[in-house]
Amino acid sequence: MRRVRPGAASRAAGTERALTSVAAGDRYTGEEPEDLPRLWHITLSVSGDAAPLKEVRRALEQLAHDHPFLLTSRYAEDHAEIRYWEEARDLHDAAAVALRLWGEHRQSAGLPPWEIVGLEVIDRATYHQRISEGYGPPPASPVGVHPF
Repeated sequence: MRRVRPGAASRAAGTERALTSVAAGDRYTGEEPEDLPRLWHITLSVSGDAAPLKEVRRALEQLAHDHPFLLTSRYAEDHAEIRYWEEARDLHDAAAVALRLWGEHRQSAGLPPWEIVGLEVIDRATYHQRISEGYGPPPASPVGVHPF
């Protein structure tokens, strides 16, 4: 007995599948699937007991190395803010990844044992709209790890 995927067109055993060609430069004009990943701008705020500034900076630099999409980090001895782009299917997935970031990298990057005290997740269009209207977070420039 031959098994076939449900909904698959049946064809006789041993027959070839017809191939179709697409001209160079042709684009798909149908609807885009709704579950394609999108870019989300993440701002993660953490705070806790004071830690030496040199150690905080080194840990954030290591986090930036481990997480290459990190845009900028600002820090003080008892708090930090991390901004980066996350690719995810929806806001829920982007927020879940962001909420795990600090804890998952705490050991490997040597991050202080601070807790997450704030999270903002906005889509790319909202980020650019805020910037153009002058009321969003300033663009992440200069990129890197900087004191507040």
